[in-house]
Amino acid sequence: MGEMIKIKSNAPDGFTFDAYHAAPAGERKGGVIVVQEIFGLDEYVRRDVDRWASFGFEAAAPSLYDRREPGFTAGHDEAGMTAGITNARSTPLDQALCDIAAVRDLLAPRGKVYIVGYCYGGSMTWLAAGQLAGLSGASSYYGSLVKANAALKPKCPTIVHLGRLDAGIPADEVKAAVQEAHPEVPVYIYEDAGHGFNNEDPARHSAASAELARKRTLELFGG
Repeated sequence: MGEMIKIKSNAPDGFTFDAYHAAPAGERKGGVIVVQEIFGLDEYVRRDVDRWASFGFEAAAPSLYDRREPGFTAGHDEAGMTAGITNARSTPLDQALCDIAAVRDLLAPRGKVYIVGYCYGGSMTWLAAGQLAGLSGASSYYGSLVKANAALKPKCPTIVHLGRLDAGIPADEVKAAVQEAHPEVPVYIYEDAGHGFNNEDPARHSAASAELARKRTLELFGG
């Protein structure tokens, strides 16, 4: 359904990175920036972009590690986890935000722009909501940096999704930190879900929680 395109970053280096882009099915409802997990633009991220397009959104996922390893994708095994974490930690947050802003600028001439991200992308979505103008809604899934940046005030309507069974992200602590700073921001905890529950890898996927979180995100995005 989608295809790879080239986008020039808003970063000072003017780097041109790849993005997986899909045109909306039917009437266009807006644009959605889909921010990857640590594993790059793998089959699950591309499938997610295609799904947003099927809902009527023009969707694009930037390949945020292209300066270090163009076209990077990794499996969900130990080696893939290590490679993904290494690339994530080697990518300056400001640089990734500039790449995300370039995707925003690509989509904005045709209507409202929303952002959704998972894992690493969940952190970047929270940061983008607080630091980038021009977004109309943000949906952050299980981002490890949300708690540390809970004081950052979103510039657009924002929601947060967390899995109760996520061993790496203390859901109650994240919710408390966000809602202490921003009581208007909904933070949803999914009791039967762990980290990566939106990802359709059978080892991580929680279908019921993913469907409910997507329903809430669609409502936020006006879908």
